[in-house]
Amino acid sequence: MTIVSATSLLIAMGIPLAAQGLGPERPPAVPLIAHDPYFSVWSMSDKLTDSVPSHWTGKPNSLSAAVRVDGMLYRVMGREQRVTPVLDQTRLEVLPTRTIYEFTGAGVKVGLTFFTPALPDDLDALSRPLTYLEWSIVSVDGKEHEAAVYFDAGPDLVVNASDQSVETARNQVDGQTVLRMGSKEQAILGRRGDDLRIDWGYLYLASDKPEGLATAIGSRQRIRGAFERTGALPDSDELPDGGPARRGGPSVLALSLNFGKLGATTVSRYTMIAYDDLYSIELFNRRQRAWWRRNGDDAATLLSAARRDHDSLLARSKSFDEELMADMTRVGGEKYARLAALAYRQTLAAHKLTADFDGTPMFFPKENFSNGCISTVDVIYPGSPFPLLFNPKLMRAELEPVMQYAATGRWKWPFAPHDLGTYPLADGQVYGGGELTEVNQMPVEESGNMLIIVAALAKVEGNAAYAEKYWPLLKKWADYLKEKGLDPENQLSTDDFAGHLAHNANLSIKAILALGSYSMLAEMTGRKTEAAEYRKTAEQFAIKWQTLAANEDHYRLAFDKEGTWSQKYNLVWDQILGLRLFPAEIVRKEIAFYEKTQNQYGIPLDNRKDYTKLDWLVWSATLAPGKADFEKLIAPAYQWLNETPTRVPLTDWYDTKTGKQQGFQARSVVGGIFIKMLSDPAMWNKYSQRAMAHSPAQ
Repeated sequence: MTIVSATSLLIAMGIPLAAQGLGPERPPAVPLIAHDPYFSVWSMSDKLTDSVPSHWTGKPNSLSAAVRVDGMLYRVMGREQRVTPVLDQTRLEVLPTRTIYEFTGAGVKVGLTFFTPALPDDLDALSRPLTYLEWSIVSVDGKEHEAAVYFDAGPDLVVNASDQSVETARNQVDGQTVLRMGSKEQAILGRRGDDLRIDWGYLYLASDKPEGLATAIGSRQRIRGAFERTGALPDSDELPDGGPARRGGPSVLALSLNFGKLGATTVSRYTMIAYDDLYSIELFNRRQRAWWRRNGDDAATLLSAARRDHDSLLARSKSFDEELMADMTRVGGEKYARLAALAYRQTLAAHKLTADFDGTPMFFPKENFSNGCISTVDVIYPGSPFPLLFNPKLMRAELEPVMQYAATGRWKWPFAPHDLGTYPLADGQVYGGGELTEVNQMPVEESGNMLIIVAALAKVEGNAAYAEKYWPLLKKWADYLKEKGLDPENQLSTDDFAGHLAHNANLSIKAILALGSYSMLAEMTGRKTEAAEYRKTAEQFAIKWQTLAANEDHYRLAFDKEGTWSQKYNLVWDQILGLRLFPAEIVRKEIAFYEKTQNQYGIPLDNRKDYTKLDWLVWSATLAPGKADFEKLIAPAYQWLNETPTRVPLTDWYDTKTGKQQGFQARSVVGGIFIKMLSDPAMWNKYSQRAMAHSPAQ
């Protein structure tokens, strides 16, 4: 018998989460357009009219929108110096694929939904760099009203710096006007680094149908002013063009939709904003196109397909959002569901999905606001629950570039690499002195990460075919951990911001579980003798670990430091992979210690500082044997979400007492929040099998 909670029923009925008892949510930043590290636009304020939308780095990516009701203009998006009245924002809800705003005033209710069809079992839809702006207007005072909407996109979406020049154009797609904007220079893949915006490729603005549509190119002041005065846009574009892209400068792409006379029946329209980057990634000195472009599609086919598929994609996305929110609420509670919903599009937007020369999918994460590395292994590891849950083909695609690199003669070390370069150029490791030195490498960390992820991939796929493909590498890494993993030397772990640490107990757990993972893979590939050998080693190491790390009511941060403690988040894979190398008593003792040690906004990472990592906090909470203990450990993180004074896309590194960001933002590691769903076998099976049936692994 299936028991359905009241919360799940409310979600399934489409009742907003804010009506379910938690109150309105207040994300530190709200995803508006979230596709990849370059096409990623956020609202950093409580209300959409309180700030200029920004790229995840905080630099302006200016969008503005207004509604004209009965001849009066009301702002609904963007901040400006001029005095324009605003409609009251009455709803904000962030769901996995949609951000829903509602506004009321002037006798109408206006809906504005940013809809990105990020359906994980449909890589074609997922990879399209296009967001729909869903508009709806209805009279709420029993009177008839005349209404129209205005929307524009500024030149700062297509350049890295405000002194770069832009060019604009008009095109026709399916007989309808499409506006285009791009940098004049077009230095494709010409920059690499962290705090950068794209300055190649083209931004596109289009609508659902030509009826009631007007378009214009020129200064925001001129176009917006004409709309306010007359309800119409200028009938000619503003020239000359090609000037610098300072906000409010010479060029915006603008459109308006005339909704006509409105009554008690809701009228809906949509607009589309898209970005074609032409080429997305350089891998080993060869340029790769985005996945959606692999068969020769271009911007025109992108817009045509998006218009053709809109209705079906919207229906599928609504169903997906409702189902996923209900499932996450059932597994982890309402606070967990909201936290994960906010992490969903951020996780994807910190990646780029491309096609290799032979059609193999490649999925590249960028280490945002850290060092800008591409395909960082200790970023792939914490984010791995997302692709493992939603589409194992994405997990393969994320592993593949790293495995190819490690298998070449360029990588000569007996442990796994840290990264493939600096985004968007994946031409070889740059961290810690690069590929030619052992200085500041993370040997135990990265080798353990890769073995555990490959084992998790084998578990969900039901076979170890991917492991077999790269068996010599896996064997080499397992042998390294057999020698170095139990009591790690003075080296870095993924928490490298805390510095080097010898005898790291949590890092030792990772090595032990990685050896158990290798044993599991050996068993799956018919290597019975090898499986038994490495299983025995892992079991012996686990027994020794208990003695080395013991410290009364918890376990130590480092084997040689009595009285210390740390989150043992790596232990979660012992449960998920069914390795059963560590006794349950260790988990019970750790969870009890976490509950009495956590601060206002969560469990500190360890005894040295008050800061925590959001991904590791959720992993540690997932160790809890029951839902009540899990929710007790998650609740402070949800409180932080709503109270942090730092307004950026989810940071994964913050102070548990002040709630302030310590560093990092908009990173893919928040995909680790979905590990709670992996810990429920039925949920993991449900979502992964759906994806594998729709897009079978290669």
